[in-house]
Amino acid sequence: MTLLLLEALGAMVLLIFIVWWTMFSGRKKGELPDEAAPTRPQDDDAPPKRD
Repeated sequence: MTLLLLEALGAMVLLIFIVWWTMFSGRKKGELPDEAAPTRPQDDDAPPKRD
């Protein structure tokens, strides 16, 4: 039973490490600030979207 719990813990740690690595490996300081995020220009002639 202990071996099964250790294996599950190891798999969870590995999953968290892979997710962290893929999120932050390409950026020097983590996430981009909000003002640096690219924005799409608004088209004033386009009709409003319906949900």
